[in-house]
Amino acid sequence: MEMLKVSQDKYAKLENLSDENGIISALAIDQRGSLKKMIHSEKDSILEEFKVLISENLTTYASSILLDPEYGLPASKARDKNSGLILAYEKTGYDASSEERFPDLLDNWSVLRIKEKGADAVKILLYYDIDADPEINDVKHVFIERVGSECEAEEIPFFLEILTYDANNEDNKGKEYAKVKPHKVNEAMKLFSQDRFKVDVLKVEVPVNMNYVEGFCNNDYIYTQEEALEYFKSQSQATHLPFIFLSAGVSAELFQDTIEFAGKAGSTFNGVLCGRATWKEATDIFADDFDNHRKTKEWLNETGKENIEKLNKVVNENATSWKEKVIMK
Repeated sequence: MEMLKVSQDKYAKLENLSDENGIISALAIDQRGSLKKMIHSEKDSILEEFKVLISENLTTYASSILLDPEYGLPASKARDKNSGLILAYEKTGYDASSEERFPDLLDNWSVLRIKEKGADAVKILLYYDIDADPEINDVKHVFIERVGSECEAEEIPFFLEILTYDANNEDNKGKEYAKVKPHKVNEAMKLFSQDRFKVDVLKVEVPVNMNYVEGFCNNDYIYTQEEALEYFKSQSQATHLPFIFLSAGVSAELFQDTIEFAGKAGSTFNGVLCGRATWKEATDIFADDFDNHRKTKEWLNETGKENIEKLNKVVNENATSWKEKVIMK
């Protein structure tokens, strides 16, 4: 079995990001533009405030937290002392001046500077269509190679988040995209598992749209249970790297059910990096909660905590340790 070989420093940082069983149960709140819309405010200080509330109230129950250097540094200082830190390196969204969804790095930031802020890992979000024009994809390949080399030089883990899409179909929630999603997700994972990219952990979508799986929807399904289970199994076989699932904004309940389904398939996933499925409902409360954010804190310490603890239970019952895939050089 092929293993990922990392330095002692990288290995130690991966341990900082996971629980005692080598499972990553991370909280994500590196959203920027989309989060401003959710909390109905364009003020940077308000955005920072919400991230701090999430961090100080929920990281007690998470092995680590994903934040951004633009608005998330105060929240990084407010996190629980046992919670690791992942910092995003990319600008929010993608370059809107073209249709190719090219990524871009934050101005005035480098992997070295992210490391100096106490991060245990660097995260890059990449929009990727395995079937797009090879010249377009090659630009993205070079971009990831550069970031991977930078992380390797600084001996800090590189988390690559891949959001797949179809360049010829804008509706990635619809039935037509659901038909090609397993191919898009699993082939992208296989590609970026190549050593040239220096990725340490893949943060990925589940390989199917669960809203079109038999038993998870009405009779209008695309995948039978057996087919969906096979796609999860194929996903595991597509990479030797540790990989964790993103929640993609689905409900807390559906994400928990999805994790159980992945376990049933025998997926060798190594945890989750869950954002909106945990705290999304708090945004509306926060937007109207001017009384010292009392109602927001109450929600986070009741429903938010419950969301994380339920997810942690499901993850611990179904995920495997990343240590089974990683050795020190």
